[in-house]
Amino acid sequence: MNTRLKLNSVICALLLGPLLFAQYTDVINSNRPGASQSAFSVGTNVLQFEIGPYLMNEKRNPYPSYDSKGFGIDFAAHYGFFKEALEVNIQGTYQSDSKTYNFNVPVESSRSNFKNLNLGVKYLVYDPNKNKEETVNVYSYHANQGFKWRDIVPAIALSTGVNFDTKNNPYTANGVEGLSYRAALITQNNFDGGWVFVTNLMMDRISSNQQDFHYILTLTHSFNPKWVVFAEKHGIKSDFYSDNLMRFGAGYLLNKDLQFDSAVTLNFKDTPSILDINFGVSYRLDRHRDPIKNNDNISAKSKRKRMNRSRKKSKKKKVKNFD
Repeated sequence: MNTRLKLNSVICALLLGPLLFAQYTDVINSNRPGASQSAFSVGTNVLQFEIGPYLMNEKRNPYPSYDSKGFGIDFAAHYGFFKEALEVNIQGTYQSDSKTYNFNVPVESSRSNFKNLNLGVKYLVYDPNKNKEETVNVYSYHANQGFKWRDIVPAIALSTGVNFDTKNNPYTANGVEGLSYRAALITQNNFDGGWVFVTNLMMDRISSNQQDFHYILTLTHSFNPKWVVFAEKHGIKSDFYSDNLMRFGAGYLLNKDLQFDSAVTLNFKDTPSILDINFGVSYRLDRHRDPIKNNDNISAKSKRKRMNRSRKKSKKKKVKNFD
């Protein structure tokens, strides 16, 4: 019976352990392969890189009809500093493609530029699990996997940043150049069983001639510590471009600091129809150190005092025995 209780305790600790640490995790926590941002930062003194080359294919049937093929690369770098809840990041997408317009005589054109380039910060405003200890039932595995009302309350983060667009960028509306701004509200629910639900509500290119509203809903499920799959809905609304994108993909954790992933992006319209396939990698340089709490210092000092007292007592006993 004691052996069974010990085994249940170990299992519960492994399952509930990630919920006790709001920011830093022992393994890399990448935003890839989806387009949404997690509510949590990478942790202090952690530098994380995310990069993903992709192949794209667009077709437009109504006038003007065209076929477009090319490649691009998504990239991001995140760094946590000062506080566990804070990170600074740079994110962007560079694309190069060629279009063939289907007039009486085919006309080809090519373009290449940054579709977006943003420098921003993210801050975790609210974490429902902060300073709350999880009660573990060592007698029942299923009791610990049951529904908890607290899971409904999401973690909430705010993100803001500055965009930079070059003059005559073929991926933006006419007149969009220089600096514009981005603001986002991010929520995240971590459910039992390896399920995570993330929402992003974002206004992009604020103060420019092209203000975009984005909403991203991402559902992720981890089957085991190595494999994770996801499905994502990405809506875009602006006077320049509107779309409803779907993404599906998976990620594989090679080690605690390195993840590989792949995903497919598509939509359900022909103005234009989209099919993108990407392959990505995420890697982090981990220099994180857990802060030493005052209680820990006190307990360490008290342990040393007790050890010193016990040593003195043992020396006195030895002297008496020798006498």
